[in-house]
Amino acid sequence: MKLKRWSGGAVILSLFTLLVLRYGILENPLAEMSFRGSFSHNTSDHLHWLSVADPPSVQNPENGSQVISADILVSNLFTLRNFSNRELLSLQTWNHFEHLISHGQGLPHAIEAIKEAGAAWKNLMGSVEDEKLSASGNGSTRQKAKEKQCPYSIRRMNASEFVNGSFKLNIPCGLVQGSSITFIGTPDGLLGNFRIDLTGTTVPGEPDPPIVLHYNVRLHGDKITDDPVIVQNTWTAGNDWGSEERCPSPDPKSIKKVDDLEQCSTTVGKDDKRLPASSRHSNISKHSPGKEGAKPRRYFPFKQGYLAIATLRVGVEGLQMTVDGKHVTSFAYRESLEPWLVSEVRISGDINLISVLASGLPTSEDLEHVIDLELLKSPPLPMHKAVSLFIGVVSTANNFKRRMAVRRTWMQYDAVRSGAVAVRFFVGLHKNEMVNEELWNEARTYGDIQLMPFVDYYSLITWKTVAICIYGTSSVSAKYVMKTDDDSFVRVDEVLASLDRANLTQGLLYGRINSDAQPHRNPESKWYISPEEWPEEIYPPWAHGPGYVVSQDIAKAVYKLHKKGLLKLFKLEDVAMGIWIAELKKRGLNVNYVKEERVYVEGCEAGYVVAHYQEPREMLCLWDKLQDTKQAMCCGDI
Repeated sequence: MKLKRWSGGAVILSLFTLLVLRYGILENPLAEMSFRGSFSHNTSDHLHWLSVADPPSVQNPENGSQVISADILVSNLFTLRNFSNRELLSLQTWNHFEHLISHGQGLPHAIEAIKEAGAAWKNLMGSVEDEKLSASGNGSTRQKAKEKQCPYSIRRMNASEFVNGSFKLNIPCGLVQGSSITFIGTPDGLLGNFRIDLTGTTVPGEPDPPIVLHYNVRLHGDKITDDPVIVQNTWTAGNDWGSEERCPSPDPKSIKKVDDLEQCSTTVGKDDKRLPASSRHSNISKHSPGKEGAKPRRYFPFKQGYLAIATLRVGVEGLQMTVDGKHVTSFAYRESLEPWLVSEVRISGDINLISVLASGLPTSEDLEHVIDLELLKSPPLPMHKAVSLFIGVVSTANNFKRRMAVRRTWMQYDAVRSGAVAVRFFVGLHKNEMVNEELWNEARTYGDIQLMPFVDYYSLITWKTVAICIYGTSSVSAKYVMKTDDDSFVRVDEVLASLDRANLTQGLLYGRINSDAQPHRNPESKWYISPEEWPEEIYPPWAHGPGYVVSQDIAKAVYKLHKKGLLKLFKLEDVAMGIWIAELKKRGLNVNYVKEERVYVEGCEAGYVVAHYQEPREMLCLWDKLQDTKQAMCCGDI
């Protein structure tokens, strides 16, 4: 199971939040070794992937009355623009996707992600142009104030905002792992029913935004039960409502865990034996049969007329809800409905709100106050010299803090600073203009980001893997190419030492090899694979995504096959690499699977080569331990 240490901390978080709020209330082709300095004027060839006869028109985000076609939005991605050399560094892989996009079949949401990127890129480029005009003294109608774009927290405590049974809180830059939303209020009114919706950005052409989480509290039951119940679900325009998850569960034996926490706590709906019935108030169901006190009352986290403090927290696998310090429900993310997508919190129904607090939100650093800025900038790539290892780090646009933690820790290895090892982050665009502007500034500042011409969805990580292979074999001629994640701590020196010991420069897959994994067949799983996508019972050998290495010949073959449209695209990128290598093996490649058990995919263990699921503060702790002890010790080790 994954090592999630925050579950116990959720109680502390809720109690701490109560105290805080209480006081607040009271008071290129492989032969190309350099990037072409400009994008092509010809935008017709790369639009043939739009197989529909009449691509749907969408609204211009800047003008709801103006309708523009999807192919125009896509053409914006590859239009000639006047970029500086520093800006071009972030687009070295981008232009290679002008043709690769036509081979996106097999990846869910690929076409939507490209269309959405077209709109996002248009807005970003407009903002960049305005910035240049402003810098030249010509002024700007879109110039923004200099205050921080992405706030760490947002607090609403004004009762006048909570009116007419409906409240909306804008989330400027989405949510990330560790973000939380806490509300204090009293279910009231005629029924006391209320709902919380985490909604995404409205899709162009659709009247309503997708709902990443629909949390519906029904204190008097519904058509299925007369007892209080919590119903969790999702909604999209394309798929309508998903499968309901109810708490209490009608089938307790089917309850699964999300981030090691139950989808529905077994205490909900059960007899509360901790207190006598007469002394219990806030967690009592009204449907207690018989004489008052004759039977133990049933526990339910909300009750009409009583104050509740509830916190939704973003985890690795899903969203967790605690009420008055107790875990109540978990909800696993569903395909294409991810926390970065959330743009608004909506609370409605019979509830009197006192306050709402969103904290742990993604925020970039103020560059004016980064004292070690020059040390954090990426060193230039060595001219006319191959690098030993290229490391591609998969990241999402609003994971600012994770990228800064990587820059301050394992990117400070001598091998990286000297240029023997090159590291780049591969980041897709965001639907939110604020996030894209922060990302663009970050890319220009540090020189270590490769922007991708699509909006990030989990199912599109495979495209980033292809991009890593492209960059590692064209922009740099790396002997080995490594893929990792922005929450992985990589011991670069030990990876190099292990590759030297293996002494294999062809047909190499190095990492934590899995040879008997089976596809997930549960449609509600984030990792669901249908029989059409993969009909066989097991996958070929593959290496876990937090850290694996392939030799240059494999990386080159991946790029060549994909450019020709011959690469089977698969949404699980690490498994996909295993599938591609298995195909190369059938074609005669002598494949060497080198197992590295010290790639820990569930957290950190002493002696690690790669430690996964490391938050920024843990990254810094691991780096400090390495510097102090010269040993790979985890932060919990003595």
